[in-house]
Amino acid sequence: MNSIRPQGHQSEMKPDELHLVDHRQIVESMVIRRPVRADEASAQQLFRLSITDAFRQEGLSDHEEEMAYEISHKAKLLQAAFEASENEQTAAQAELDTRGVPVQPIFLIAALEGQVLGTISFGPSGKQARELSQGRLNEVGELGSLYIRPDYQNLGIGSRLIAAMMSELEARGIQSFCLDSGYGRAQQRWRRKFGEPYLWVEDHWGPGGHHAVWHCRVDEM
Repeated sequence: MNSIRPQGHQSEMKPDELHLVDHRQIVESMVIRRPVRADEASAQQLFRLSITDAFRQEGLSDHEEEMAYEISHKAKLLQAAFEASENEQTAAQAELDTRGVPVQPIFLIAALEGQVLGTISFGPSGKQARELSQGRLNEVGELGSLYIRPDYQNLGIGSRLIAAMMSELEARGIQSFCLDSGYGRAQQRWRRKFGEPYLWVEDHWGPGGHHAVWHCRVDEM
């Protein structure tokens, strides 16, 4: 896929000015929406690229089994979201969940020129959040699957996806959400975005392998 490039006399602009124009055009041109079946292949490619890159940045490229599981797990979650949206009975049941949390995760994507550049999901809280909070977050939905293609990172796409999901949660009457991470670089980003974690578990994954859980209010995002 060819990236959007600024129109006009590019040679007269400095490299950093070109980057700013690219940034603005990409963010203005992409669409945040629910995924459809036609997006499945592009979304799966996104999971492969971004999860592989995340493991590389964490120095975990040799953890091939865990990486393969994570990629497969995200693809299955997306598949379940498609099936739920296509099954009227399941979709109706999801709307009846006690706090508006869907039974199957709902996804939003950032799409540009038919390609999926980023994803985000919201669904039932995961095992780590439930167990580490000793059940306190059992009925709190979890924000997850926030992945941006490596070649489109640091352009504000993640922030756009989070803002769009917050609007979705607000419309559903959901007041809070949780998210968790065992990856150091992701924890740094979430600290900047969401503040200090609700729970911090030292050496959860072994020496130096800490795990963090956030619990945030939608109206504070």
